[in-house]
Amino acid sequence: MNVFRVIVSVVFILLSASISKAQNPNAEIGKVELVQEKNVKELIDKHIEINSKAPIKGYRIKIHFGSDKNKAKEVKAKFIAKFPDIAAYEKYDQPNFNIRVGDFRTKLEAYKVLKEIQVEFPSSFLVQDEIEMPKLIGAEIK
Repeated sequence: MNVFRVIVSVVFILLSASISKAQNPNAEIGKVELVQEKNVKELIDKHIEINSKAPIKGYRIKIHFGSDKNKAKEVKAKFIAKFPDIAAYEKYDQPNFNIRVGDFRTKLEAYKVLKEIQVEFPSSFLVQDEIEMPKLIGAEIK
């Protein structure tokens, strides 16, 4: 009885493969071709444009706040020189100039970088903020 099930299973698999290949004999296995109307592409592009402007809740690291604008710019320049891969933002909340850095989605991710930054900026701490959308590499819809 078990031999019969194995034979039936093998025949079924072979028939399935030949039927799928018969539908399009020139098709490459594992390749998907998307056929869509022009309007669908325009709607997807519009959706991406709208959502890329929407703020995302996340975390940043505040490395400086104070009323001296020149000091704030100096701290920001020092940070950019030490950590060129991390974005730095200057924001004025009357009467203080704030320097916040990074765009972290999770507190854990921000905390890891905070520990690295505290070597140079010991008074830095985490704050919740609206962050920039992370850049996706190679994720372009054609």
